[in-house]
Amino acid sequence: MSTSLLKHLFLVILLSACASSKNSKDTIHEDNINETVSGQPEIAEDKKPQSLMDLPQTPNGGFVLAPGYYEAEFKTYCLQPGTPDPRPGDAYLQGPVTGHRKEIVESILLNSRERSEIPQRNIQLLLWSVVSGADFNKLPNPVQADAMKLLTPKQVFQLKGGVVGVLKKVSYASGVLKANNDMQRLFETGASTYESFERLAVLREPSQIKRKGVRYDQWYKQKENYYIRYFPASYQKVKIQLYVQDGLLDADNKVNGEYIVFDPTGQQASPAFTNAQRLGIGAPVIDIVRVIIQVNKGNKAPAPKKMPGKKHEPVPGDKQFLQ
Repeated sequence: MSTSLLKHLFLVILLSACASSKNSKDTIHEDNINETVSGQPEIAEDKKPQSLMDLPQTPNGGFVLAPGYYEAEFKTYCLQPGTPDPRPGDAYLQGPVTGHRKEIVESILLNSRERSEIPQRNIQLLLWSVVSGADFNKLPNPVQADAMKLLTPKQVFQLKGGVVGVLKKVSYASGVLKANNDMQRLFETGASTYESFERLAVLREPSQIKRKGVRYDQWYKQKENYYIRYFPASYQKVKIQLYVQDGLLDADNKVNGEYIVFDPTGQQASPAFTNAQRLGIGAPVIDIVRVIIQVNKGNKAPAPKKMPGKKHEPVPGDKQFLQ
C-alpha cells in the first residue's frame, strides 16, 4: 500500500471518529456513583489510617484485607492524552482499563510492580505510545528495552504493527483524538525530552465539572462491602484509602471461608465528575518486603508475567532523552 493511500485512509478514519465522538455518551461511571454511595462509614475525624503496606499480600501482589482504616500511595499513569491533570478536589472511581489495546496496557501496569528498577517515565512513555497507536519502533532505545521486560514477545510484535495497526483500531474517545494523533507525530520526530510528550498529554488547565453533587471525599462501597476512595496528587501518583468495617470478616479475617483481596494494580481510576485524566494504577510508591499469604482458590488477581532481561545499559543519546 502506498504512503499516499495510507494518508488518505487515515484521514477518512479520523473524520469518521470525530463524527462518532459527537454522538457518543461521555460515560462517568454513573451506575457506580448511584449504587455505591449509600451507607457511608462513620470514621472518627481524629482516626489516622494505617499503612496498607502492613497487610499481608498474595503472591500476585494483592492486599489481604482485615478490619481497619488504611491508605497507601500508588504510581499512576496518564491513559488519556489531551485531558487536564487531576486537581485537588477531583473525585475518582476504580474500574477496569478501557480503550485501545487495553490488554497490553493491563500487562504493563501489572508487570511494572515486579520491575521497580524501571523508571516511571519510561513506563509512561511506553503507555503513551500504546494508547495513541504510535509506532513501537520509534520509541527511544531504553523504552524499547524496558518494554521487553514488561511484555511478552507476542505483545511486542503486536505493537510493531505500525500505522496499519493504528488504522484498524484508531481511538474514538471524545476530546482526545487530536492529542493521540499529535503524540504519534511526536514519536515519529524522535522528540528529545519527556517534557515534550507531557505538554501534549497532560493539559495544565483546571478540569471541568461534568456532573454536580459528587463529593471529592466520597466513599464508594465495593461488592465485598468494604469502602474505597481515591485522592490523586497528579497524573503520576494517587493516594488510595480503604475502610473495612468491624463485623464484615470473621475471626480468621474471612467471609464464607475466603479472604477478601484488594488489588488496584492493572486497574483504571476514572474521574467521577470532571474531565480530568484517566489514570492507570501501577506499583505502590514504597517498595517493601512483602508478607506473602496463599489465598482463595481461583483468586481473580492475575499474576504478573515475569519477563527475562538484564538491566538496560544506556546508549548514546539515552540520557538526554530521559532527563
